[in-house]
Amino acid sequence: MGAKNRQELARDLARGQARFRAWRAERKLGEHIPRQLWALAVRMARLHGLNRTSLAFGLDRRYLQRRIAATDVSAQAPTNSPVFVELPRANLARKECHLKLDNGTGAIMRVQLIDYDAGDLEVLSRGFWNAQ
Repeated sequence: MGAKNRQELARDLARGQARFRAWRAERKLGEHIPRQLWALAVRMARLHGLNRTSLAFGLDRRYLQRRIAATDVSAQAPTNSPVFVELPRANLARKECHLKLDNGTGAIMRVQLIDYDAGDLEVLSRGFWNAQ
């Protein structure tokens, strides 16, 4: 491989270099490199090497190396670890409540609430206990 071929950038590296230049041209002072660009740099470093990528993108080699190491560690997370899964509320699920309220003056109120809001229960009970 000749010296000329070594200095030419691969297409994907050249596109990445253009993205970094465009970001740098428009960034505000002190703004950090966006995650998308770091992810691109990590992918390119794995394909084309750390030194070549850091030079093409104008990145500090040590920072890029840390990013690569951090993604390697997160990729090695155990696959059998518990994962939180949020389940959607089922349409058949209903809130139901049976109450017996006694205001101490002999008045008793029995209530059955279905699909209620907690605020409604508060208003109902306050109204009952405050009634004379």
